[in-house]
This record gives sequence, C-alpha cells and structure tokens, in this order.
Amino acid sequence: MRTFKESLAHFNLPEFKTAWGQFVRGIEKESLRVTPNGRLAQTDHPAALGSTLTHPYITTDYSEALIELITPTFTNIEECLQFLADLHTFSYNNLPAGEMLWGSSMPCLLESDAQIPLARYGSSNIGKLKTLYREGLGHRYGRLMQTIAGIHYNFSMPESFWADYRVLKQSTEPLQDFQTRQYLHLIRNYHRFSWLLVYLFGASPAVCRCFTKGRDHQLQEFDAATLFRPDATCLRMGNLGYKSDAQKSLFVCYNELDTYIECLQKAMSIPYPPYEEIGMKKDDKYLQINTNLLQLENEFYATIRPKRVGTSGERPLELLRSKGIQYIEVRLLDLNPFLPLGIDAEQIRFLDAFLLFCLLADSPHCTEREYFETESNLAAVVNDGRAADLELSHQGKKVSKTKWARKLLDEISHSAGLLDHIHGGTAFAASLKTQAAKVEDAGLTPSAQVVHAMREQKLSFSAFGLLQSKTHLSWFNKQTVSQNQLDHLTAVSAQSLASQASIEANDDMSFDDFLVQWNSFR
Repeated sequence: MRTFKESLAHFNLPEFKTAWGQFVRGIEKESLRVTPNGRLAQTDHPAALGSTLTHPYITTDYSEALIELITPTFTNIEECLQFLADLHTFSYNNLPAGEMLWGSSMPCLLESDAQIPLARYGSSNIGKLKTLYREGLGHRYGRLMQTIAGIHYNFSMPESFWADYRVLKQSTEPLQDFQTRQYLHLIRNYHRFSWLLVYLFGASPAVCRCFTKGRDHQLQEFDAATLFRPDATCLRMGNLGYKSDAQKSLFVCYNELDTYIECLQKAMSIPYPPYEEIGMKKDDKYLQINTNLLQLENEFYATIRPKRVGTSGERPLELLRSKGIQYIEVRLLDLNPFLPLGIDAEQIRFLDAFLLFCLLADSPHCTEREYFETESNLAAVVNDGRAADLELSHQGKKVSKTKWARKLLDEISHSAGLLDHIHGGTAFAASLKTQAAKVEDAGLTPSAQVVHAMREQKLSFSAFGLLQSKTHLSWFNKQTVSQNQLDHLTAVSAQSLASQASIEANDDMSFDDFLVQWNSFR
C-alpha cells in the first residue's frame, strides 16, 4: 500500500485535493432478452419500459431484444450501482412472461439472422434513421455480431479539478482546450495499456457453435455445441466480435482533437467498394444510411470514445469540435456472468485508479507504428491472454505480459494511494490486490472461471449462460425498488412515450429528404 506522500511524489504533484477524487461516473449495460430455454426473444420492447427513442435510462442497442440500461451520473459508486440494480428490477418486473436477461456478453442460441429483429424507434425521421443504421450494420457485418453485449463505463474528472490542474501544469490555454487535451492524454495511455483490462476482466472465452456459422475462426471444440480458445479472455473484442476488416486499416490518432475528428469524418465521406456493392436501396427499401466506410461516427468500434453530452439528432463530432471533450466512455468491458449487474464496486474502483493513472502519467504522442502495435497487443491478449508465456510488444521490443502487468500495477498503486487517502480506508488498494492476484494466477480471471465452470459442471456455453441468467433472475426477484424510485421510473417511461409522439407529430419532411440532408452534413 502506497503512502500519500509517495504517490504525490510519483506523479510530481504538490497536492491532491479531496474534491478532485469526486469522479463523475455512469454505467451503460446491454443485455439480451431471452426466453426460458435460452433463445433470443422475438417480442417487442415492453411498452411499460417507455420509448427506446427518448427514454433517458432504458433503450435498445442493435436488436429489439438487446436492452440497454443507462444510469445517470454519480460521484458515489454504491449509488450508481443501486440505480443500475433498480433499473434491472424495474425492467424484470415489466418483461413479457418467462423472459429474462442473458447474463453473458456472448449471445444465446441463435440459428439465423432472421431471428434477430432490428431495434425499432417509431415513425419519426430520427427514429427511422436509427433503425436504418442498424439495418446497414447487419448488411455490413452480419446481424450475429450485433447481438454481443457489453458494459460501457462513463468517466470524468470533477469540474473543480480542471482549473486547479491547469495551474499545476502551468498552462495558459483556455480551460476547455486544456481539459480536452488532457482527456486525449488519458486516452492515449488507455490505448497503450487497455490490454491489461481485457486480461483482468474479460469474461468471453467461449461461444455457441451457432455463432460462428459461415465465419472464419481459429477456435477449438469445447464440446459438440461450444467453441473456445483455451487461453482466451475476451472473444467479444476479437475478430468474431467488434473488429472488422473494413476498419482495421484506420489509424485513428488521439494526439489532437482536430485530427481525430478529421479521421472519422474522412471515413464517413469516402465510399467503400464492398458497401457500394450492397447499395443504398433494394426494391425501394433502404439498406444502409450511405455506402461510405462508416455510416455514422458510432460505427467506429473503438475501445474508448471521447464524448460530449448533446441532444437527440446532434452530431457527436460536431459537439466535440464546438465544445470539446466532456467525458470518456470505456467500451471494452464484458459482462461478468457471475455478477447479477455484470460489474461490481471492486471493479469500478480499479477502473477509477487505472484511468487516473492514465491521466497523471506521462503520455507521449502516438505514432502510427505504436497505434498498430497496441492493436496487436490487444488481439494477443483477447485470444491467448491467459497463456503463461505470452509476450507482447512494447516500443518494438518483446516483453513478458506478466512482467509488464506487474509493472503497470505498481504504477497504478500510486493512483490508488491518492484515492485511498482522500476517501479514507484501503478499498482502492484492496481492489488492486485482487487484480494483482489474477496476474500471478490466471485461473482467478473471469475468463478462466467461465471455462472452469463449464468443465466442472459439464455444461455447454449456452447451458452455462442459461444457468447464470436464471441465477440472476432469482436474485432480482428478491430485490425491491423504493416507492419513490418506482414512481420516478414509471413517470419517466410515460413521459418518454409522450416525447416520442411529439417528435413524430412535428416531422416536417419526408424521410427521403431527411436522409439526403443527413448525408450532406459536413
């Protein structure tokens, strides 16, 4: 455990005020709705859960059956998790009879794309655009890939931190520019070291055989219904998941905000021959928003995103250009199938210490060589992260994954020391100790525990996923939501339906014209 003085000295800080540790955090958690036998639900999104277009807490991602629960932001970890638990309980209470939420990131039993209904957002132009975007994703990558679920962790430093930190860094630039530059600093380090998060928290080492139908893979047979890699950690982040050949060539630079925006805007404006072959329309039905490399900014499957809060219909890149970075979104976290919420306070504390380390440690500008080196490291840990002899590449040199992980945890212990001092206690150091044990014994990682549970109980992946999902269902059936919270969630759901109706009533152009206008925006 680090002393406060040691931690300050490590980051060359004269102080670390208590207020600086009041991180602002929120969680977005995706889960498939499934039937009692573990197949994808074919029912509509429950009306009692409100409008997926306008509800601030409950929406859908790719599929009508892929529910997404979104907490507001909190400075208190337990309050954030409690709100997420309330959203789960409220949702469970309003699901169609017999349905439950799938507890794993990799999907349940699926046999064809036709079984995966696209999310629907109503008859407004913006609602139709959201569905068309998903139609395009299905044509480009296949609908199976879009049934993968994950957890996104939204993180920002408190507002009071930035003015003080600008003084400490002796910067004279405008505060928003300084804040944006420092978030890019954090993001570059996150990219360098995100493989560690995949190793520690990856929980998708196996998939149903049906998930690989018609797709190239390098998986091995676990049983007649299951494929896996013996040392895999997070197949969700590999070639079977959120990676695509079309995007592999993109060098997305996080050195300057302008270059980041320019790279994505270029990808959204350059036609891509395979997508041109799909075409925009077939039999008067739109197939995708456009035929460019990216339909929208969000099609770039980054492991982290710079973000800014905006209103419906505002373009994310334009928000960043005009107002700068407000927070970051960590996007590579699997659902932990052994946890009802998929995440817990201990993991959040480590994420906080990790992200603070990424902000405070030196972060040189990224080169194209380093960018693709980082991508290669991530792929290695995704596929073979638990292999004892795995080597990664650091500045062009081979390095033991285990030795590098130990070094990183030693560095992160200083940010954990800062947080334990200002919050009182040893909770952040304890989280670090738990992660250190995983580095020394890969059998303690969630991915290893998944494989172990399947072997010990002689379960296929689908049977394991169904068992865990039923365990979570039993847990949530015992939970209650306070009357005030229940009234709030009920009122928000009703208001979201009214808001959607208002948007639909006020549309004043055809969807054809709306799409032309949308695609011409630069």
